[in-house]
Amino acid sequence: MTASQVLDWLLEPDQPSIRYLTLTQLLGRKPSDAEVREAKAQIPKSGWAAEILARRDPGGWWVRERSLYTPKYVSTNWNLLALSDLGASRTIPEVRASCELWMDRSPLKGGGVGGSSGGHGHLCYTGNMARSLVKLGYGSDPRVRKAFEWLVQTAHPKGGWSCFWYADAPSSARNLDSWEGLSAFSVYPRSRWTPAMRECVERGAEYYLERELHRQGARYEPWYRFHWPVHYYYDLLVGLEVLTALGYADDPRLGFALALLRKKRRTDGRWNLDAVHPDAPWYYEKFYRDHPKQRPVTLAFERPGRPSKMITLRALTVLSRVESGRPSPPRSN
Repeated sequence: MTASQVLDWLLEPDQPSIRYLTLTQLLGRKPSDAEVREAKAQIPKSGWAAEILARRDPGGWWVRERSLYTPKYVSTNWNLLALSDLGASRTIPEVRASCELWMDRSPLKGGGVGGSSGGHGHLCYTGNMARSLVKLGYGSDPRVRKAFEWLVQTAHPKGGWSCFWYADAPSSARNLDSWEGLSAFSVYPRSRWTPAMRECVERGAEYYLERELHRQGARYEPWYRFHWPVHYYYDLLVGLEVLTALGYADDPRLGFALALLRKKRRTDGRWNLDAVHPDAPWYYEKFYRDHPKQRPVTLAFERPGRPSKMITLRALTVLSRVESGRPSPPRSN
């Protein structure tokens, strides 16, 4: 396939989410563009977003009303994360109602949203929720603002986050897999950043860059495979998306990750979906050996080992930022 043919493949009407994101992220079309408006209008009507909404209970939740987080990865939390990736927004009444339920049921101590049990913030939950709510159209909501303030307060003073944050977390507690806080800021409008937020992001980005997005401990193979949905897992495409969106597309320390991205490109110009999560046998053994009925249910939209529209879109978005030297403009909902 030529580059034009790959683009035509992404623009096919069968997946209006991918078409909408291709038009806006890769082609730079404005929200007022007729094709953009048409594609956005089709998101809740056909394709993956429509499939998610079809599984939604009229009460606003998925699978289980009493828990918005379990079962993984088919309950409310995970479906809303996926919808935010698919270009859905609060302009869709069902999405807006589910987001309000999500926020009402996830109060954060001290105000805001992103609290898990007892209102305690947790990086993966708070960071994912903040990022997704911004993408879903809640960037100016004061409740979401509080979540971003929490992310600043809980960041390690030397940069980065610990998945299980605590007040005196040592430097060794930080991990590249704790990416959610940085990803939330990657979609938060710069006009809303405080000086403390800017400093927090700069320290966090440096933490990743000095490790070239992958050097931490023994080689962990899932980091070198590309996934979607990503849930709370990290891989090098996730790292590239976040760092290039934050404006570090020209940093030479992205070299290893970019070389891997280009190497994984198929001869026809597309990328495969390498795997779906959870992508590690030890995960089941460690956490679910004694509770097999609680094992996560995979949420997948494409087949591993086959050309993926979502992975191809994400990869081309990263490369477009690298080639232009600029992050993609924020998407307006």
